[in-house]
Amino acid sequence: MTGIPLIIAFVCAIVLMIVMISKLKIHPFISIMLVSLALGLVGGIPLVNATAEDGTAINGIATVIGQGFSGTFTSIGIVIILGALVGAILEATGGAFKLADMVIKLVGEKHPEIAMAIMGWVVSIPVFCDSGFVILNPIRKAIVQRTAASSVMLTVALSAGLFISHNLVPPTPGPIAAAGALGLEDNLLLVIGIGILVSILPLIAGIAYARYIGARVKAKDETDPELAHELYEQIMKEVGKLPSGLSTLAPIIVPILLMALGSIANMAGWTGMLKSLCTFFGTPIIALSIGVVFAVLTLSQMHKLDSFYDLVQDTLKTVGPILFITAAGGVLGKVIASTDMVQFISDHANAFDALGIFFPFLLAAILKTAQGSSTVAITTTAGILGPLMATLGYTTPVGAALVVAAIGCGAMTVSHANDSYFWVVTSFGGMEPEQGYKTQSAVTGLMGVAGIIGVFVLSLVFGI
Repeated sequence: MTGIPLIIAFVCAIVLMIVMISKLKIHPFISIMLVSLALGLVGGIPLVNATAEDGTAINGIATVIGQGFSGTFTSIGIVIILGALVGAILEATGGAFKLADMVIKLVGEKHPEIAMAIMGWVVSIPVFCDSGFVILNPIRKAIVQRTAASSVMLTVALSAGLFISHNLVPPTPGPIAAAGALGLEDNLLLVIGIGILVSILPLIAGIAYARYIGARVKAKDETDPELAHELYEQIMKEVGKLPSGLSTLAPIIVPILLMALGSIANMAGWTGMLKSLCTFFGTPIIALSIGVVFAVLTLSQMHKLDSFYDLVQDTLKTVGPILFITAAGGVLGKVIASTDMVQFISDHANAFDALGIFFPFLLAAILKTAQGSSTVAITTTAGILGPLMATLGYTTPVGAALVVAAIGCGAMTVSHANDSYFWVVTSFGGMEPEQGYKTQSAVTGLMGVAGIIGVFVLSLVFGI
């Protein structure tokens, strides 16, 4: 099956998956895997590995499923485990509450969602949003317990801030790749500036929606406002003396700085041993491993090193289900990418070129919704548009930078079950999958629309 029938089959598959998870109460892992298998077979993936007439190897459905599953573990599995371990240690030492106190002193108790959104936006400029959410989640949880603020509100605000800069502001890989494909290798500061400007409306929309949905959806880790102070005092008695601010910040700030340094080394074109070292230490797995070392040092300073084994064991039990559901989402994305859907969309992209600046947005949104990865949506869309820039009339650096931003906005729209970030946010945020559609999927769609409105306004201002 190819073309329009395949796209219809994809839509039906997504609807079926939502019904299986939310209405029939079938476990998300089973639901996603069954839908992936069915969609792969309908989409023409062969039962077994085969060879095309030109000698090209064609993977069978079992191989595709295995690649999707293992690929997700390769990219994010260890990152989730290490980030969750840092969080567990911060909670055990009271460091998470120390960080929460520092944030509250900085912004006050009335608007923690603004602090979470801005914090997420800054962190995700050099760090992948998945890693950023895992790293910052302990602060979010501690603020919920400290202030009795809505857990869902803070989850959505943090997720929104991370997702916006991940798609719009270099040096994250997607925007850098798009800038290169559209001839802006020497104008990255312009791309960064446009990305920052375009981020404003999505940030406002994300914070506003976080407040709205936080009053309507409740997560598993909500705190009763009437019991919040009593609960906080009880936790403080159990924890005892809090660690210093510096030792608490180190397990979070050091990995972020290392990943930022790795991104800068790649973006600035450094060479030799300096680049090798920066790239090595900036790899998320290595950076977070160093973060774990700093967290263990804090555990030792608090004379709780004997609890480390139990903390690791409990962390592995906690993240196990998250890892498998996230990997299942990777399977669905891989299955879709192995069909002819993305190629069909690419081949018929010129049908949208009359839409102006909305064309790259829609193309990226279709690719994002279809296969799950924002980075893949950005790079694929930029690759399609590269040869068409003169035809579309975007011949100046500013015009090309606006196209990069439009692609980034489209790549936000929307995050759902085939996106690993969807499962990271919903699982660590203590929400059920159906709540994830009301929160994560809804806010990413809203932010994408807000972003392209901002791009359109800027195009009018610059006369593009």
